[in-house]
Amino acid sequence: MAGSSSLRIGNKIKRSEQHVKRKKEKESTKRDERLKRRRHEDKNPDLRAARQSRNVPATIDSKRTWDEIEPEEGEEGAALGRSVDILRAKRRKVEEHEAAKDFDGEDALDEDPQDDKEDDLDSMLGSDSEDDAATKPAPPVREPSEAPSIATDLALTPESLSTRFPALFDPPPDQQPKVLITTSLNSALHTEAQMLTTLFPHSTYIKRSAHAHAYKYSVREIAKYAHGREYTHLVILNQALHVKEPSGLDIVLLPGGPMFHFSISHFVAGKKLPGHGNPTNHYPELILNGFKTPLGLLTAHLFKSLFPPHPEIQGRQVVTLHNQRDYIFLRRHRYVFRDKRATEKQIQGTDGKPMKGVEEVRAGLQELGPRFTMKLRRVDRGVQRGSGQEWEWKGGDEKVRTRFSL
Repeated sequence: MAGSSSLRIGNKIKRSEQHVKRKKEKESTKRDERLKRRRHEDKNPDLRAARQSRNVPATIDSKRTWDEIEPEEGEEGAALGRSVDILRAKRRKVEEHEAAKDFDGEDALDEDPQDDKEDDLDSMLGSDSEDDAATKPAPPVREPSEAPSIATDLALTPESLSTRFPALFDPPPDQQPKVLITTSLNSALHTEAQMLTTLFPHSTYIKRSAHAHAYKYSVREIAKYAHGREYTHLVILNQALHVKEPSGLDIVLLPGGPMFHFSISHFVAGKKLPGHGNPTNHYPELILNGFKTPLGLLTAHLFKSLFPPHPEIQGRQVVTLHNQRDYIFLRRHRYVFRDKRATEKQIQGTDGKPMKGVEEVRAGLQELGPRFTMKLRRVDRGVQRGSGQEWEWKGGDEKVRTRFSL
């Protein structure tokens, strides 16, 4: 009623003063309630923990929906077009196996123990190995980390994907990648393509054609040329139609595919980043985050094959590919571990409490670049669209905002 009565005041200055007065009273009331709640929570910390557990914001990621797989579908249910959490399905399978194992153990307990004693007496096996196993010290138990992990577990690959893409999931041991980088036809992205040679180890940039009137090599001809010179991957940087900016990235696994098509946005060169560093020739470490579905694991294995399997730790360089809502954010940093300064706060976990073991340690990051965002659009069986598609993005797939492909 106070707000409606103040609106009836004809004088503009008086009406403004009443509005300011009402706003201050509202802020004062909220402040008093906040301080009162703080005093109660200081006396009883359980109240603060209960309030923080209720005040978790509801995001699109937390509302994410998954496609359910029937038990009789098995591995075939984990198709590329389905949004299936491989980790959840694996965990459910392990729980069912443990439940069946416990049920078998209960049946074994119901048997006559006298028969077991007779079997032990009649056994002619020596007990030296059993004594050695009993005296062998147990491995130390490692406590789980308090930090939330969204790292991709590449060991949870369905067998159906391994058999369909053996070149990605079963590569030769200790194979060093060799990448050929080029651009689309009549492209002017020579500087951007040269930047990619610093991102991917053992990579070489070759122009698509010598000049505007030279012969236009097709992707199939380039793939055949690269495979004959022991290249393992072909990377094609596509240029936008009317702008001198990257618009897409095509990655071909030689010799015969598959071929992945990504769209690129927000490409920023390393020299334009504030406080950037200069990269070195060390093999970087690779971090893959957020790839959970069969299509996501396939994409993660593709990026894994682009980098050497054994990084050079002394270079302290790390390449991060973070998937969130089907957008893949690529960043490259140099890190350093240092002591915590007296003015810095302690690292807190998701529960707001200080994390144990890192009280006096800090990690510093310096971005090296380039940085850009990718989105997977198509996966071809072979080289280019004519070979058929394993998966293709469609506009109607995003009608449900809580369903994602990767």
